[in-house]
Amino acid sequence: MMWHPATQVLTKDDQAFDPATLSWAVQSVGPEAGEPVTPGEALRRLAETHRLRRVPIGIIGPREATAEQCRIAEAMGLELARHGLQMLCGGKSGVMEAACRGHARGGGLPIGLLPDEEWHAANPHVAIPIATGIGPARNAIIARACLVLVAIGGGVGTLSEMALGLQFSRLVLALADAPHIDGVARLASVDEVLERIAGRILSAV
Repeated sequence: MMWHPATQVLTKDDQAFDPATLSWAVQSVGPEAGEPVTPGEALRRLAETHRLRRVPIGIIGPREATAEQCRIAEAMGLELARHGLQMLCGGKSGVMEAACRGHARGGGLPIGLLPDEEWHAANPHVAIPIATGIGPARNAIIARACLVLVAIGGGVGTLSEMALGLQFSRLVLALADAPHIDGVARLASVDEVLERIAGRILSAV
C-alpha cells in the first residue's frame, strides 16, 4: 500500500481506498509520488484526515479484572483513540472501565452499551452511555455492532460475546488470558492487535 501525502489518498495497485465506505475502487491517483506504509501506518494517516468512517471496535472482558488485564485494556483503548478508531464496550467496570479510561485519555469518545436501565450505571470514563435495559442480551448487540472484537481476559460473559462475534463473521482477537475458542486469533501485544484491526479495515489481511 502507498500513501500519497499531497492528496491524502491511500492506494493499492490501481485502486484507491474510500475512508467513508471502507472499500477500494479503481481510481486515477495522479503522478504524485507515494510512500509505502503498513496497515497500521495507513490507518494512522487516514485518521488524521478525519474522513475515516468510525465503525466501532469492541473491547470485551471481565468486570472483576486483574491489574494486568486492566493495564492491557487501558493501553488498547489509548491506541484505538490514537488511530482514530471508535471504541464500544459494555460500559461497566474492570476491563471495560480501563479501556474507556485509555480511550478518553487519547481524545476518544468511548461508547458504553449498558445492560442497565439508566445511563448513570456507566463507568465514569464512558462518554456516550447507552442504557439498553436488556441485561446480558446486550452482548449480542455489541458483537453485531463491532467490526472487530478484542477480548482481554474474561469468563462466561466474554465467552458469549466471542462466540457471537464468530457467529456474526466478525474478526475476534484474544489478548492476555482470554478464553480459548477455535477461530479466535491469540496475539501477544497491543501492536499486533492494531495491525490486525487495520488489516481488517483495509481488507489487506
